[in-house]
Amino acid sequence: MPELPEVETIRRDLEKKIIGKKIIDIRVIQKNSIKNSPTYFTKTLKNNSIESADRKGKLLILKIKENEKYLLIHLRMTGQILCCDTDKKIAKNTRVIFIFDNSQLFFNDTRRFGYLRIVSEKEKDIALKKMGIDILDKNFTPERFKELLKHKRKSLKSVLLDQKIIAGIGNIYADEICFDARLQPNRITGKLNDKEIKKLYNSIIKIINLALKNRGTTFNDYLDSSGKKGNFSKFLKVYQKEKEVCENCHKKEIKKIKVAGRATRYCENCQK
Repeated sequence: MPELPEVETIRRDLEKKIIGKKIIDIRVIQKNSIKNSPTYFTKTLKNNSIESADRKGKLLILKIKENEKYLLIHLRMTGQILCCDTDKKIAKNTRVIFIFDNSQLFFNDTRRFGYLRIVSEKEKDIALKKMGIDILDKNFTPERFKELLKHKRKSLKSVLLDQKIIAGIGNIYADEICFDARLQPNRITGKLNDKEIKKLYNSIIKIINLALKNRGTTFNDYLDSSGKKGNFSKFLKVYQKEKEVCENCHKKEIKKIKVAGRATRYCENCQK
């Protein structure tokens, strides 16, 4: 599933490629991929344009010019947003196409869990209030992070994955953050000391920004808006490295267990 670095990479791409461009037409190929009626969806967007591209957590928020509405896009597990030439052929997993003067924007989704939805400003605000603080938000400070963890009786991994607490982290980066912080993912967050919390915060900032610098991580479906793979996979230390010798201590193999119902990788020697 695309996480914050992947969705933010796409958002930055869209800022450069589609802002202010007139949408000539919309083709809805898979009706279930949009959460509005196809007629309303097409009528709202056709002959309009996108004024700005924002994001919170894994959710893209595109402001539609003139009518004070917003297009929310969630990629879920296999969603892709590709900016292509006008002669680009439709793929088997293409669900919606935005047609501009000299380009097209494809929403592809193999497993069909992703969605596009036009909402009012009030509906957008309600949706965002249900989400926790975004890692790139200026208010995501060490002090705020410490407060979020205070008295939590949940495992570290489950807190990192909880989008109502912190928005944007998924399975890949949760494992990498825990490894970088040298903390076991099943530790109870309420029992972490101040030094461990500070290290964890620094690891979140470090890993997310390094992933952003490398335009995300690609294993199967994620591609940036140009159809290119992310490069962060070469920096991974534990994710999908089970049974490989730890790159840090060179003593133990990376173990795979379940934490918070998710496959979790860690080094029992390095992480305490």
